[in-house]
Amino acid sequence: MALNSEEQEKIVHAINVAENETSGEIRVVIENHCPDEVHDRATYYFAKLGMHKTALKNGVLIYIALEDHKFSIIGDKGIHQRVESDFWVSTKDLMVAEFRIDHIVEGLVKGIEHAGKQLAKFFPREHDDINELPNDIVFGDR
Repeated sequence: MALNSEEQEKIVHAINVAENETSGEIRVVIENHCPDEVHDRATYYFAKLGMHKTALKNGVLIYIALEDHKFSIIGDKGIHQRVESDFWVSTKDLMVAEFRIDHIVEGLVKGIEHAGKQLAKFFPREHDDINELPNDIVFGDR
């Protein structure tokens, strides 16, 4: 399953909008297949993309394996120190509700929007904020 250019644009737009309100960094990785345990694969990309190198340790990665119907959301330690304990569960629940009715793009957008709103509470965008990581979609190796 591949995303068309319009679907990709919706996801990138959601990232841009979310990051306009926060210094947090949100990345999306899409693959068709996840050869490993999904959290391990997300962790692999988190490191590969240098998400642990943000100044405030506030990067969020959403990883999805489309054909295998797996996804994971992980964040850096700066986020874990500040957000409520149900942060990841509530974000995942919003996404799963859309994924169950085969609305993959809508699920990703809702997850990005929710993560962005939560990040904005704890990591508001400052006037001198710089975008530390690209806002594009990363298409994985598989």
